[in-house]
Amino acid sequence: MATDVVSRLAAVLLAAEGLGVLGLAAWEIAALASGDTGSLSSAIALLVLTALGGVAILAFAVAVWRGLSWGRSGGIVTQLLILAVALGAATGAYAAPTTAVALAVPALVVLALLVLAVRRAAPARERPGADG
Repeated sequence: MATDVVSRLAAVLLAAEGLGVLGLAAWEIAALASGDTGSLSSAIALLVLTALGGVAILAFAVAVWRGLSWGRSGGIVTQLLILAVALGAATGAYAAPTTAVALAVPALVVLALLVLAVRRAAPARERPGADG
């Protein structure tokens, strides 16, 4: 029962991240429409990649909700990528520590939930007769 709660919370938070990334794609569309781009082809490529990323994160959220291991794996990779971006935001000539914290804290929470969900799902697969 506790596994369901952890997995469901992780799925909901992953879905929120996916919607946030799709919101970023909408912002990119607005920038593209207003002409606020240096290169049209680069802006379109970034928009496509951002939208695909948002859809992928939403797919991970659905898979985690359904208890599928590939969703947990994809969600963990997503959190590690977000943490890498947060580290980049925290360092360098144009460091933005507030942005870094705003990215890192939710990523750490979701990462912890996903790791807990993985650990709780593992004993279920080791039981005789359990579907794997």
